[in-house]
Amino acid sequence: MSVLQAQGILLGLALGDALGAPTEFMRLDPDILRTYGMAGIQEPPTPALYTDDTQMTLALLQGVLEAGIDAPPEVMMPVVAHHFLAWGISPENNRAPGTTSMRAIANLRAGYDWRTSGIASSKGCGSAMRVAPLGYLYQHQPERLREVAHLSGLITHGHPAAVAASIGAAYAVKLALDGVPPETYLARMLAFTDGISEDYDRALLRVGHVLTLGSEAHAMRHIGEGWVGEEAVALALYCVLRYPDDYVRAVQRAANSDGDSDSIACIAGGIMGARLGLTAIPESWRARCENQELLMELGRQMKEARDGRR
Repeated sequence: MSVLQAQGILLGLALGDALGAPTEFMRLDPDILRTYGMAGIQEPPTPALYTDDTQMTLALLQGVLEAGIDAPPEVMMPVVAHHFLAWGISPENNRAPGTTSMRAIANLRAGYDWRTSGIASSKGCGSAMRVAPLGYLYQHQPERLREVAHLSGLITHGHPAAVAASIGAAYAVKLALDGVPPETYLARMLAFTDGISEDYDRALLRVGHVLTLGSEAHAMRHIGEGWVGEEAVALALYCVLRYPDDYVRAVQRAANSDGDSDSIACIAGGIMGARLGLTAIPESWRARCENQELLMELGRQMKEARDGRR
């Protein structure tokens, strides 16, 4: 697997996140259209600053790499939790972090074990938005992918819909790397998470209901707003399936949406980066991305970790 896929995932999600950040909490009509024109937001700001979505993705990735990608859960998850805790108290954590994640961080600070720190009733999208690197690291180990996505999500989110969303989001990246036809993603994702959450299943099925609808804005409103995990994954999947060969148009569609636009675009951007690689992202976008050199280096470390397993 090329390093360009690993780097494409990280730059892809970070730039999707940065593109959607200014439109989070805004309605498409009238707020976004009034602010950015009838085409909506088209490019990330300069500099392209990402949000807690990418920050937590990097914390998860660095924890997994530090522990070792083949480390058992009882070794890996405390390291991941430590990186989440460090992020939680960092001065950089000033970008509207999710309430559930911050409550879980407070539990970790109070001495809770990683198995009990998460909020059992929460199905927010905070656990799904951060798992894209797992799809790369465990592309050829689907059961390990399921385990790590599940357990790393439980550190903050415990609802079955959040569990399914975390697993589904990571699995979508695996499918993109596998090169399977995008039109099969929906059925494959539903099969992989079968029996975990009816809420998640219903959200993904709504994608199929509206995929050919003429109005993309109406289609996305039918799916939801993305504040909860199942809707964020479903909306990101919709954007990917509408524009499977165009990174820019996929994340633009995600960012020009009601609700949690940065998380939707972050998830979609990671999938598209996996599918198309780094070079599909405009060079001018990459040049303005916050911490570009760090993201490129972590992409190299992702590939080295995979190669070291052989």
